[in-house]
Amino acid sequence: MEDYNDLFRMRHTAQHVLAYAMEILFPGVKKAMGPATADGFYGDFELPEGVAVSLDDFQKIEDKMKEIINSGKDMIYQEVSLAEAKKLFQDNIYKLEWIQEIDARGEKISLYWIGDENVDLCAGPHVGNVKDVKAFKLLNIAGAYWRGDSKNKMLTRIYGTAYPSEKALKEYLHNREEAEKRDHRKLGPALDLIYFDNKSPGAPYWLPKGLIIYKELYNFWSYYHEDHGYLEYRGPLVNRKELFEISGHWDHYKEHMFILNQDKHNILVIKPMGCPNALVAFNLQTRSYQDLPYRLADVDMLYRHEDAGALAGLFRTYEFNQDDAHIFISEDQIESEYNNIIDIVEDFYNLFELQCSFQLSTRPDDFMGEVETWNRAEIILKDILTKRFGQDGFTIKEKDGAFYGPKLDIHMKDCLGREWQMGTIQLDFQLPGRFNSHYIDENGNRQTPILLHRVIYGAIGRFIAILIEHFSGKFPVWLSPVHAVIIPISDAYSAYADKIYQVLHDVEIRTATRGLRITKDYSSDRFQKRIRNAQVQYIPYMLIVGENEKNNNTVSVRTRDGQQLNNIPLENFIEILKNKIRSKSLEIKLDA
Repeated sequence: MEDYNDLFRMRHTAQHVLAYAMEILFPGVKKAMGPATADGFYGDFELPEGVAVSLDDFQKIEDKMKEIINSGKDMIYQEVSLAEAKKLFQDNIYKLEWIQEIDARGEKISLYWIGDENVDLCAGPHVGNVKDVKAFKLLNIAGAYWRGDSKNKMLTRIYGTAYPSEKALKEYLHNREEAEKRDHRKLGPALDLIYFDNKSPGAPYWLPKGLIIYKELYNFWSYYHEDHGYLEYRGPLVNRKELFEISGHWDHYKEHMFILNQDKHNILVIKPMGCPNALVAFNLQTRSYQDLPYRLADVDMLYRHEDAGALAGLFRTYEFNQDDAHIFISEDQIESEYNNIIDIVEDFYNLFELQCSFQLSTRPDDFMGEVETWNRAEIILKDILTKRFGQDGFTIKEKDGAFYGPKLDIHMKDCLGREWQMGTIQLDFQLPGRFNSHYIDENGNRQTPILLHRVIYGAIGRFIAILIEHFSGKFPVWLSPVHAVIIPISDAYSAYADKIYQVLHDVEIRTATRGLRITKDYSSDRFQKRIRNAQVQYIPYMLIVGENEKNNNTVSVRTRDGQQLNNIPLENFIEILKNKIRSKSLEIKLDA
């Protein structure tokens, strides 16, 4: 397959082959829906009464899929009338619902046949022949409500993937297995970083070690933004609904808000987003064109109501801190400010060796404002992106902008090649006018500013989850909850270990804690067990002290990766550690 579209077509056809196999193996099954996805495909099915499908059935389903693929049938496209479609799928309530919607939109009703044997309602695209489906694998099974609505029937969802070669499939399966090992929902609690309790759904406990990582990321963010002209502030957590009526969020986002009904005259909202508060803060003074860009930044806690079934560790929660910034500018500052923000994005993501890419999202169906304003905003952003990245250096996703403006979404790839949608930079011509925001231009006239909404990390907890999985819990030194652990060979060297601890404890360096994060292991465990304990906690450095080290005022250092250097002068190790922290190096290896 030469590009993503070819891969998408193949996966889409693989899903049709899965559906055909299910109909052969489980007579009476109803096909509901089944798209191709970014990493595979899935199919939703209503199984006949008394029939269940499990992972144990995957082998026979895959065997049947291979039979269908080997038959070499063509994928045949056909357009039909409303009456023909209804007759063809008269026994399938799911397809009938789709047919009604397609007809209501005034679109063509189309089918895809596998040869002349099996048909499904589908707009495509597909490969030309089922033999073009190469290496595939069924992956998992789960329950899924029809159309994601818990009021609807629970269906059986089967996940799979397909690749152009066995080699590519094996690489994907290896990465998938690795991702399961790195799952932050397992690693986070195992490393004493976070804890999830079913009595607090959608809201994690940040344990002391996890909070250190959180604070390090926040401190880096805060110092960096202060150096780049941002003013940090904090807005109220609880606001009256009128604030969100002015901004338009009440009409566009109410179903995702946590609402406190005091009485009909006093409806309060727990803050789901920070932009209305930033606009209020901007309006507190008369601003001049010389104040622009006026950059307000915050990491306030936000609360958004999600479907309980959508909650997923730190990836999707009810509460989260987001590294927000709202930047008030004039129109002639749009390009320079966008470039400044993209520079920040690259600085942040490069720090973790995360590859980033950019996607322009355009006017959605439920947009606010005038089409002409939107068109102008989209042209401006396309021009900025083309100048910065070239004609093919970004992607476009139609109709996925915010309701108040087009946006530039930031996607990144981790070490396993998984893509995540992270931060965003949104261009807003709407909200400043709704809040009557203004500044005085160089001619003494009132002008409405343009507002940029932007986040870099996104939700900080979600970013930490990605880092846990990206680094497999082996954080760089500056982020590690413990920088080093002192392990005396025996109790005879505890006094020297105490001396080392005190020296390290007193080192002055700016971190999220008071300095170096050093612990001691004087437990009764055998020496090798104490080494192992440090390794499984992924502590970067183990400082081993015994007779040699005591006599020479040195330490022997073992890294969590197994490197060992003996009898390093303590002052040398302190400088090495300080340099690793200050430079935010990802490398823990020590120079001999």
